[in-house]
Amino acid sequence: MTNNAHPFLLSIIIPAHNEENRLPASLKKIDAYLSGQSYAYEIIVVENGSSDDTVGMVEQFAARHRHVKLMVVDTRGKGLAVRAGMLAARGEYRFICDADLSMPIEEIAKFLPASSDAGVCDRPFDVAIGSREAPGAVRYDEPWHRHFMGRVLNWIIKIFAMRGFEDTQCGFKMFHAPAADDLFRVQTLTGIGFDIELLFVAQKRGYTILEIPINWYYSEESRMRLVGDSLAAILEILEIRCNWRKQVYQRRSAG
Repeated sequence: MTNNAHPFLLSIIIPAHNEENRLPASLKKIDAYLSGQSYAYEIIVVENGSSDDTVGMVEQFAARHRHVKLMVVDTRGKGLAVRAGMLAARGEYRFICDADLSMPIEEIAKFLPASSDAGVCDRPFDVAIGSREAPGAVRYDEPWHRHFMGRVLNWIIKIFAMRGFEDTQCGFKMFHAPAADDLFRVQTLTGIGFDIELLFVAQKRGYTILEIPINWYYSEESRMRLVGDSLAAILEILEIRCNWRKQVYQRRSAG
């Protein structure tokens, strides 16, 4: 499935802010899994305004693993980091992967097409979102109050942004290259709501969006702030709807 435009089947984009401690173990697991696959891949770590030695750690790892690349985006914002990585990626399929790897990397086979060497997804898609709520998904070790707040946020998203999906906020999402090139060029948000914005525009564009049930493990080091991030997401949903009315999301060509 690779060609001159997309020399890799899979690009993994990892946004990284102060991930010197968590990222080494995640990179080792990702590299160990992917090095055993027959398809071509790349791993892009997008360092995002860290005050620790995330850059040095990734540089050392990349020196020993040719598939790993480092990008540096000094301005803070997860959405900025993901956008930079997605538009630089050369994979036919491009996967957002949180640095904590709370979804085991082996689950990525669920997102790749069954026609590929190691994928099992038998439905064509433009966007596939990892879901902790879809039938077959399993959450491990998550405190009840965090799950409750997540469901409240999803309910708000359903009312004000987009219906039909049970878990838009999971940090693991796959984009087919044409959809990625389109959506990330029109992305405007850099905060917690950037992926709501992408899915909102994708749904308005008529892209096929799948929810993929995953196994997901709660981490005590989660960066999600229950109240603050939920309030920020609500404000950004209002901004997204305003942008749509103003026709901010008109398609843009490369360049």
